Amino acid sequence: MGIRKYILQDWHANLVNPTKGKYIIVLFRIAQLIIKRKFTKVIFFWYLLFYRITVEWFMCVELSWKTSIGPNFQLWHGTGLVIHPNTIIGANCSVRQCTTIGVKQDIDGAYSGLAPKIGNHVDIGCNTVIIGNITIDDHVSIGAGSVVVKSISNNSVVVGNPARVIKKVETESF
Repeated sequence: MGIRKYILQDWHANLVNPTKGKYIIVLFRIAQLIIKRKFTKVIFFWYLLFYRITVEWFMCVELSWKTSIGPNFQLWHGTGLVIHPNTIIGANCSVRQCTTIGVKQDIDGAYSGLAPKIGNHVDIGCNTVIIGNITIDDHVSIGAGSVVVKSISNNSVVVGNPARVIKKVETESF
């Protein structure tokens, strides 16, 4: 995949998306390219600083360039978003505003560092919290305001606090 194609791999998935989400994702993909080689990290250190200041401080989105995100990622209303660097997100996923995807604090106060693994075609509603060493399989829709602390199987619609499966659907519905 060429550099331009890599940077713009999410652009078509975000055509109906507000501009802020598109630009955050493009900035994210550029930062990911830079960190792939030590040489480019040194030369483009200024860009990584620019990315951190622009995306985290001004746009209020904590999206580390270390996060693994598949193609066609949609970021709706990119505000108040926190995604842990160890999180893995598959292809064709969408995330809405005020969502936290991260690690869980243990009883002793320590953090495990094990972040969620999210499959392909997952739709995450606004104000959702997904924490812990869990797996969300393919074709899952997570309702707004859900708190997900357990793994979710394929073709599920989940809502609530704690999140629970309310419906199993066919793959074509997604």
